[in-house]
Amino acid sequence: MKSMTYVGLDVHKKTIAYCVKTQSGQLVKEGEIVARRAELGAWASSLRRPWTGALEATLFTGWIYDFLKPHAAALKVAHPAMLKAIAASKKKNDRIDAKKIADLLRCDLLPECYMAPTEVRELRRVLRYRNLIVREATRMKNKISGLLMEVGETYDKKKLHGRKYFAQLTAGLEETPDSVQHLLRLSRSNLDLFDGLQKGLLQELGQDEQLAARVERLKQIRGVGDVLALTWALEVGEVTRFTSIRQAVSYCGLCAAQDSSAGQEHRGPISKQRNKHLQCMLIEAAKLAPRYNPQLHAVHERELARGNKNRATLAVARKLVAYLLAADKSDRPFEPKATGVKPGVAGMPRP
Repeated sequence: MKSMTYVGLDVHKKTIAYCVKTQSGQLVKEGEIVARRAELGAWASSLRRPWTGALEATLFTGWIYDFLKPHAAALKVAHPAMLKAIAASKKKNDRIDAKKIADLLRCDLLPECYMAPTEVRELRRVLRYRNLIVREATRMKNKISGLLMEVGETYDKKKLHGRKYFAQLTAGLEETPDSVQHLLRLSRSNLDLFDGLQKGLLQELGQDEQLAARVERLKQIRGVGDVLALTWALEVGEVTRFTSIRQAVSYCGLCAAQDSSAGQEHRGPISKQRNKHLQCMLIEAAKLAPRYNPQLHAVHERELARGNKNRATLAVARKLVAYLLAADKSDRPFEPKATGVKPGVAGMPRP
């Protein structure tokens, strides 16, 4: 039976540095290959099997991981922020980085991060592109408001982006310069384009049967809509990897970093080590969900009574994570515990 060999890969846009070592640390070979499928396939076929590989998580990791996985006995992805052995090195180059990754792998010290299945990553790419389009649409809305303010035109803020109102508004801009009117029409056409694109992408995501069933289960929580349910399902991936609510809250970036030493503990601001896409969506949802969910409304009112609005929003977001995790792991309809808050009381709308 052949012994396992360990391969460290330092991935870049055009090249990949590699280092192959045995279990005892003996160097088998090292070098650099072009980051193309043909060259990568020929290199993988030349390796002595079985082999285990590791590479750092970067923008280019996804396709390399998918391509090499069938060739390797196991393939792992390292968390870039936790590779302190590389980041703190005095001498640093691609060859040394690949060698250190190989050493961490063979000593079972590699800080491995989660790699979602290929199907989930493809759908997640579509969702993130949709979020990009929504941000661009918001920029167009702000630009329309800014153009009108530049020339001193008054408008109804709540109705500005309605088609009928916008058409009536632009028809009455007699003293407005032609350049501003042209830019307003251009911004409006871009806004309509972005709106159609993002709705089309949401419909495309809804056609996946497994994802649609999971989204419907998450939407049983009052205050959770299509976008939040899609974001949770695709950013989390396999929900079974979270064994506790604490892990899920930490992954979503809804807790502070911990610094404890000599019996003294210091808590800083919200940690930057998080899934920023999921964190942003949860924070925005936490501002609206208490209007529709009596349990979340009670959490928000309790924290708001302590005098900090932002902490109240964070508390609602954490409770949302707990609800989403419970609904996602269970096949039964989601039923939160009663809080004694009745719809229509203390600002709660009736269903």
